[in-house]
Amino acid sequence: MINYGRHYLDSDDIESVVKTLKSDFITQGPYIKKFENALKKKIRSKYCSVLSNGTAALHLVGLSLGWKPGDIVLTTPISFLSTSNCILYSGATPHFVDIDNLSYTIDVNKLEKKIKFFKSSNKKISAIIATDFAGHPCDWKVLKSISLKYNIYLVNDNCHAIGSSYHGDTGYAAKYADLVTHSYHAVKHITTGEGGAIFTKHASIDRKIKLLRSHGVTREARQMFSNDGPWYYEMQELGYNYRITDFQCSLGLTQLKKLNKFLKKRREIAKIYNNEFRGDDRFVIPKTNKNIHHSYHLYPLLVKFEKLKIKKKELFKKMAKKKINLQVHYIPIHLQPFYKKKYNYKFIEIDVEHFPRLHGRTSYNFFDKLIISIKQFLSKTTSTSLCIVLKGFPLRMEFLSPES
Repeated sequence: MINYGRHYLDSDDIESVVKTLKSDFITQGPYIKKFENALKKKIRSKYCSVLSNGTAALHLVGLSLGWKPGDIVLTTPISFLSTSNCILYSGATPHFVDIDNLSYTIDVNKLEKKIKFFKSSNKKISAIIATDFAGHPCDWKVLKSISLKYNIYLVNDNCHAIGSSYHGDTGYAAKYADLVTHSYHAVKHITTGEGGAIFTKHASIDRKIKLLRSHGVTREARQMFSNDGPWYYEMQELGYNYRITDFQCSLGLTQLKKLNKFLKKRREIAKIYNNEFRGDDRFVIPKTNKNIHHSYHLYPLLVKFEKLKIKKKELFKKMAKKKINLQVHYIPIHLQPFYKKKYNYKFIEIDVEHFPRLHGRTSYNFFDKLIISIKQFLSKTTSTSLCIVLKGFPLRMEFLSPES
């Protein structure tokens, strides 16, 4: 059961769905194209394909880009599982890049450092998937520069950030990324119950996505190898049934008309939270980088439990009794049992309270020595990666491996 968010439907939404259910087409009909056209206009993208859900969208991103075993895709560990699972679906390997402390989005400096390492080892990096976490856009100008510099496809997992703006531009997602994915799950800014979309500027990629979402089958005469008559169709790829229905798309259309209203409400609520929590040293409110307009799919409040003097589990129980439901976003993907087992990830906590201090802070020179020592340790272990959490020190977390 999902208990941290709720959809909003009004009479227009319900009437639109009922009207479609009473029409001649409840699936594979005219509302698919209508919804795609409305989304293209809103996102300012050349092409759009609507799908059954956001995970299907991410899956088809990998297939359309031709990811295969041996390929590397760089992404964030702080996202929903689909962001990295889609990499595994194609046989490629996800490598995680740590997040920026301010925005909680992918750290562009650590990203480039990791790219340089893999390039020096002649490893193929097929793509970067960056998530606009909670509704805060990544640093897309820098990400675009990196993708062009190293000739790597750039994917925006934009599911959290529909309606966000970057440097005053609400169409930034399609502007900077090669492919953009959406989810229209019930807790997102707009909903179709379940649903998703892929946006791209590349005609060939869009054609492949539309083919793959419907069993790899086409009836388009200009795309077929032969055409025996009006009954004829061809299966040209091993595709999937990732189609969305017409009644879902009719709901999406009416929801999209209310997007600005939804965004306004979310920002008003976030402002209330900011005013209440600001100045209380038990909490860290979400920060927003300059030139960003946050859409607040989530309000990620950092809780200092040692100052709150309560355990996380107890806080959740107490708030639930008051009918206030909380959620952790996210348990880092690499700490999920599947990933720990598959890649032999190790998790270590190191208490640094006793480390030498410099002007009231732990010396960073000491950290450099510490990291070198840990890398030497890793070179002698079969562990694929080690996650280090340093207790008693402002967050600095490194994802290390024998390779890096």
